[in-house]
Amino acid sequence: MGDRSMLILFIIVFGMAAGWVAQLILGRATNWGEALVAGLAGSFVGGLLASLLAGDELEIRASGLIGSILGAVIVLAIWGALRGRSTRGARR
Repeated sequence: MGDRSMLILFIIVFGMAAGWVAQLILGRATNWGEALVAGLAGSFVGGLLASLLAGDELEIRASGLIGSILGAVIVLAIWGALRGRSTRGARR
């Protein structure tokens, strides 16, 4: 039970860190809730794809870490585009 709790904690902390780095890359102010969601989604998609494409399987490697950050950047960029579109429509 203790190992599973530590894994879940690591995933949450790593996802938040990946989202925070993505916010820094995009020049956004730090929003920890947004960082967590984007980091977890980006880590899942980007990290998984990068690890599998690099042949690392599902182990923690540099390709998965870089893929997680790139995935978080993509998630935040799409999120920002959708949010910008919805606020522009509300002003009209």
